[in-house]
Amino acid sequence: MYLDTLLKLSVGLVALLTIIRLLGKKELAQLTPYDFIYTLILGSILEESLFDQKIKITHFLFAISVWGILIFLIEQATKQWNPIRVLLKGEPVKLISDGKLDMQKFNKHHLEMEQLRSALRKQGIFSLREVRDLFLEPGGDITINKYVLYEPVTNKDITTKPQDQEPTILLIDEGDIKEDILAYIKKDYSWLMTNLMENGYNDPKSIAYCEWSETEGFFIRSY
Repeated sequence: MYLDTLLKLSVGLVALLTIIRLLGKKELAQLTPYDFIYTLILGSILEESLFDQKIKITHFLFAISVWGILIFLIEQATKQWNPIRVLLKGEPVKLISDGKLDMQKFNKHHLEMEQLRSALRKQGIFSLREVRDLFLEPGGDITINKYVLYEPVTNKDITTKPQDQEPTILLIDEGDIKEDILAYIKKDYSWLMTNLMENGYNDPKSIAYCEWSETEGFFIRSY
């Protein structure tokens, strides 16, 4: 029994390393949902074989071999035929193009504005006004092309003393006014509507995204 378990663990380790080699040199964050699923199934095969004594080492070897061959064939197919690659691994989705939000794609991929803002903050971006183009990658990460105005500068580029910026606050998310946020910043509905109209927006329902900061003011994108 102990020898059987040792053999299964050893074979499972070798199989897992082999699968990782088949994936290539990827970081875990770059794995697509497809990659995650087949490594998860590999772990399930190993787990079942370890705790079910009816499964012999030969059965386990057969299952691992078949699974490895299938993965190899799928990987080759995704390299040869682009439609299969797109179907299994997905492709980048452009959510923002030249500062314009594609709300249909936002909703299709179930991406909330606060999720996006959180991902931007992790990359040191605290306002959507800095983003020219934004892509949602197959693995769930985002990649960004910033406006040149907001790109980092070197010491030789600095001609004036830089000023600190206040963090931005999301006031309208897909037509929904954040009443609790307004109360938090000690503003009211009347203040918001006055500023929206000054920026050419009369109906909050027509606004997909509205942020505000004490230093930068309003940044608004309609549908």
